[in-house]
Amino acid sequence: MSAPARASRARGSSHGPAPDGRTSFCGLELAHPIVNGSGTFDAIAARRTFGDALLTEFPFAAFVSKTVTVEPRQGNPPPRLWEQPGGMLNSIGLPNRGLRGFLEHDLPALAELPVPLVVNVMGFTREEVATLVGGFAEREEVAALELNVSCPNVETGLVMGADPGETAALLARVRPLTTKPLIVKLTPNASAPGSVAEAAESAGADAVSLVNTLRGMAAHPRSGGPWLGGVTGGLSGPAIRTVALAAVRDVARRVTIPVVGMGGVGSGGDADDLLRAGATLVGVGTESFRDPAAGTRIAAELAGLREKESTVRG
Repeated sequence: MSAPARASRARGSSHGPAPDGRTSFCGLELAHPIVNGSGTFDAIAARRTFGDALLTEFPFAAFVSKTVTVEPRQGNPPPRLWEQPGGMLNSIGLPNRGLRGFLEHDLPALAELPVPLVVNVMGFTREEVATLVGGFAEREEVAALELNVSCPNVETGLVMGADPGETAALLARVRPLTTKPLIVKLTPNASAPGSVAEAAESAGADAVSLVNTLRGMAAHPRSGGPWLGGVTGGLSGPAIRTVALAAVRDVARRVTIPVVGMGGVGSGGDADDLLRAGATLVGVGTESFRDPAAGTRIAAELAGLREKESTVRG
């Protein structure tokens, strides 16, 4: 598929949900624009807890998996979380079964979800990312792939998602491997995320998502040293909402492909702000730790806002 054809498909609908809430995204028809942020909702564990009721009342319009790497990862040592006013720091470290384990154990379970599956992947080199994209390219259970480009390329030392040239080179390597939509998850460590987004679009990305967590550190209350086992972690929650809103607005004005906006979303009003800033979908993350049904609630609140606006205009 040519780059113009992919861009045309990605731009096939106006940004934001229709009056009934349904949203078109990269060729996928979704019931509403609320999805989860990668790694913030464990659908397999949730089903063990809530049973098959989860399948009839799934809180998101699409499900984004936890990050998959080529080889299994144990993740960072504990403690991994630090709660603070307005948000939390996490230093989970991307624990996962690796590509082979995900395909064997996780994918069959996630394929039973009643919504499209987006698999998030991350590699330390372009070839690792290519291995991951190739591994999912022919899997019908997977609707789209999200490329986590927050990792330094060990071959160049540059963060793949912080440098437009690195981002373009990565897309040039993996775009020919699949016709599935490719979503580039932008890193907040980029000095010019708009330029990175433009490079991603030019190289064949179907969408971009932002913002990821912001780097931070918590001090141990007694020793004064780092509290987290991984020393630093990613800040999320309401504390980063304004950062996310500004970044989404900037990126949405510079690309024509859809934008998935996220960062501190806890209500329908927060989601509405991101949609008005130019997002097509809105990701919910930290709020799901407090309220596992947050996606359902936020989608309902957003629908209520839109209905109220329609009544006023009428």
